Amino acid sequence: MNIVVIGAAGAIGQAVCAELSGRHKVITAGRTSGDLRVDLVDEASIEAIYRQAGPLDAVVCAAGEVEFGRLAEMTGEKYLFGLKNKVLTQINLVLKGLKALNDGGSFTLTSGILDRDPIRVGSGSATANGALAGFVKAAAIDMPRSLRINVVSPGLLEVSADRYGAIFPGHDPVSSRRVGLAYAKCIEGGLTGQMVPVD
Repeated sequence: MNIVVIGAAGAIGQAVCAELSGRHKVITAGRTSGDLRVDLVDEASIEAIYRQAGPLDAVVCAAGEVEFGRLAEMTGEKYLFGLKNKVLTQINLVLKGLKALNDGGSFTLTSGILDRDPIRVGSGSATANGALAGFVKAAAIDMPRSLRINVVSPGLLEVSADRYGAIFPGHDPVSSRRVGLAYAKCIEGGLTGQMVPVD
């Protein structure tokens, strides 16, 4: 398969590439690194990456940003930042890709654990993650040409525990291998409309 992985330089993206690159042609993409450059907040940039990548069988998005903060410090603008930069970016990636993917192709998006197992400063992330799960479930029943869509929801990765572990008390970090396998399940298997947790 020809697969583009957006956000390939990040911890999740690296796990995806490590799992898939031995069996498939993986095209890496990111804002500042990779085979292709893409700015997900720019719809023209999304359209360009589909033109540059050529015929694709799968699209993985492991990129997105949210605001973290205690509830009393959060504002509507901070929630909107996450909705624009983690949710709408991935939705636009799907919308622009509906005609670009080969028949039977798949989209695999990325959310995260915090709508299922919250932390004190994570309501912005939880809001975005829940929105992605709802979008994927509904979009799956309306996909043309036997396209599939899923979202992987990983916990804190072991490789990120030193950096973020202090704000995830009691969370058991997950291995990069297990995260990579979740994406492989979505791409190589037959799932659609699913939120795939990696806890």
